[in-house]
Amino acid sequence: MKSHTQHKASHTRYGTRRTNALWIIVGALTFILSLNILAAPPARRAKGARRQSDKRIHLLHSDELFYDQRRNPDAQILRGHVRFSHDGVILTCDSAYYYEQDNSFDAFGHVKMNQHDTLTLASRTLFYDGNDQMAQARHDVVLTHYKSKLFTDSLDYDRLYELGYFFQGGKLVDKDNVLTSEWGQYSPATREAIFNYNVDLKNPKFTLLSDTLHYNTGSGFARIVGPSNIDNGDNHIYSERGTYDTRADRAYLLDRSIVSNKGITITGDSLDYTGAGAISKAFGNVVYVDKDSRNMFTGNYVLYADSTGYAEAADSAVAIDYSQRDTLYVHADTFKLYTYDINTDTVWRELRAYNHVRAFRIDMQAVCDSMVFITRDSCLTLYRDPILWQQGQQLLGEEIKAWVNDSTIDSTYVIRQALSVERLDTMCYNQVTGNIMRSYFNKGQMQMTWAEGNVVVRYYPLDSDSLMIGLLESESAELKLFMGEKQLDKIWMPQAEGKLHPLALATKKERFLDNFGWFDYVRPLNKDDIFVWRSKKAGFELKESVQHTKPKATLDNKPKSKAGAIDMKLSGAKVK
Repeated sequence: MKSHTQHKASHTRYGTRRTNALWIIVGALTFILSLNILAAPPARRAKGARRQSDKRIHLLHSDELFYDQRRNPDAQILRGHVRFSHDGVILTCDSAYYYEQDNSFDAFGHVKMNQHDTLTLASRTLFYDGNDQMAQARHDVVLTHYKSKLFTDSLDYDRLYELGYFFQGGKLVDKDNVLTSEWGQYSPATREAIFNYNVDLKNPKFTLLSDTLHYNTGSGFARIVGPSNIDNGDNHIYSERGTYDTRADRAYLLDRSIVSNKGITITGDSLDYTGAGAISKAFGNVVYVDKDSRNMFTGNYVLYADSTGYAEAADSAVAIDYSQRDTLYVHADTFKLYTYDINTDTVWRELRAYNHVRAFRIDMQAVCDSMVFITRDSCLTLYRDPILWQQGQQLLGEEIKAWVNDSTIDSTYVIRQALSVERLDTMCYNQVTGNIMRSYFNKGQMQMTWAEGNVVVRYYPLDSDSLMIGLLESESAELKLFMGEKQLDKIWMPQAEGKLHPLALATKKERFLDNFGWFDYVRPLNKDDIFVWRSKKAGFELKESVQHTKPKATLDNKPKSKAGAIDMKLSGAKVK
């Protein structure tokens, strides 16, 4: 048997071994528990080729300070109101491991780092390397800079380059803007944030979705550098490069960006969009499309105001209407579009074209100085030396009104110095001139022409075999021409002076009116020819007539009754 002394010694050795084992187990459990509760700090960065700080971290305060050679022999263990300072930064926490030799520390619990009273970094755990000036914050991280806050779960903040970046999702809150993404970085020095992957910027006025976005918290400017979509009420913007002023709700977009609203889209090399009033300006190869009305503008400049429906276009501008069977192309120096009753079911528009107007459609062409088209009554008005062609017919005067129905001209009204010309061959033209002239069409074919005021006629009637029977020369105060089977069928006039010349004996003076002109050389040949302005030959310009005030009627100058009318049936006429 062992002696009591031996047993005691043995018990003491066993107790010592058991005590050491228990301490090891307790230490291991404590370490593991600290990993779960406090969360272990991130792995320290390997020191690379970067400038090292020679300033030491200073421990300003701790309620407790002790060493634990078993658990962490290299660290001073600090507990309670821990406070550090380093190169202008103050850091506080609940507890910390302070590695004085390495000039670094691990901080735990209510960690907060303050820099120059403008930047605060808060988290649950943080590792700080004073030599590299690098802070690695984890869990419930909040980076506050002025009034901007960045929320994430993992953030590395590089004091040397003044750059913080997250890589497990983050959210930046700046005034009315909230940005989220999977990865991003923020620079307090420039206040520039870069967000990548599933970027979502929300504002009470708009939402921006992108793959890559640069955002400045100082200016509120968002710089688009990848495919992005911006929704602002009914307005939608697509762009791959540009700048968006989130505070002024204004965008400057490049690279064929697109603005769309209620069926209207504007595409251009560059766009200037203002959300207040929803005004869009597009520059360079602009395409404006109104899908509902089936019309569009092209050119190098287009402006559109969504709230009023106003639009204007210039610089190689073309208005295109494709609502009918044949597409109409109109070019002018400037277009202006006005919308009325915009928020009602009776909305209508007025299109105005200024200077060097040229229009082309397969069955109709026109030139003039200015033009107005009103959708409410489908009325097209041409001003200042206008000319309108439809197949072999030419119409001109000081002002021309044309009503369009189902893609064809329904009727025309020429005001002052009216001249209607129909080309039969190189030498024969049917001609009617008067002060005013109305013409009515059916499926594109003239049915009747009604001229008033100093009417003069040069017409080539045809027989039943469609052969010319002579030249009809007549003058009257009023005239009505009735067409049948694409040829003159009947002429109605009040008392008139006229005669029928044999075709072979008709002189040039008898063949052509004094104001005759066949201006086929200025007629647009195709949709590309509308850009080439051609003026009339010298001396053929139409001069506006002087309008005199009509004298009041008296007993002595009452209008006298007209003499008996002349009604001539020309279809199938024969010359003996």
